[in-house]
Amino acid sequence: MNKNSNIYQILYAAIMVVLVGAVLALVYMSLKPRQDENIANDKRRQILAAVHIAPPTESETGATFDKYVTGGMLVDSLGAVVDTTRKAAFEVDMSKNVKQAQRQLPVFVCTLDDGSTKYVIPLYGAGLWGPIWGYAAVDDNGNTVYGTYFTHSGETPGLGARITEPEFQKQFDGKELHKEGAFKSIAVMKKGQKPLDGSDYVDAISGATITSRGVGDMLEQCIKYYEPFLKQLSNRSNQ
Repeated sequence: MNKNSNIYQILYAAIMVVLVGAVLALVYMSLKPRQDENIANDKRRQILAAVHIAPPTESETGATFDKYVTGGMLVDSLGAVVDTTRKAAFEVDMSKNVKQAQRQLPVFVCTLDDGSTKYVIPLYGAGLWGPIWGYAAVDDNGNTVYGTYFTHSGETPGLGARITEPEFQKQFDGKELHKEGAFKSIAVMKKGQKPLDGSDYVDAISGATITSRGVGDMLEQCIKYYEPFLKQLSNRSNQ
């Protein structure tokens, strides 16, 4: 075949495209299990961070998670448990879940070294430049926040990106989600201001009003769906 002909060039290009595509597909398939595991481990570290636990090393993330995250479940809008497997809770994609009319409500059960139980709730919302997400850990009284973890996809360094800093996150420790029996989410307020409804609050990040408000909205919009479940925890702790 004439190597200078159009037919030869077209066939050559087609064969190269098929070969390169096959190689890329093979590389992707061979690396995908490792990529999936890295994504899962990052999620495990985020859940653990909400209860103030950091794996000693990256390779020990799985073992640390299995030690402290002793259960998982999905609950419905009435607070009833509909699935008691940790895997089902872990596999919920919150970025898709928040867009559904009927949300799945995953909960992770953590047992700490002192024997106390914490319930970790996934969060997902919007910052200034893109999604923000994280986890809130609640005591077994269904009211007191034990810890939080927040992160983002593209907030401004030194401003909105500071939601990832311990200094901001630790403000939520010990805050309450109910006042006089009514659900009142933790407000994120400009320093020096207080919410009018008497709810607990933390100081917003200076210069990052929209991202700070996004964290407050995320907490309220996500946790409100768990209100029946939290009430059950509260009733159980008062018995």
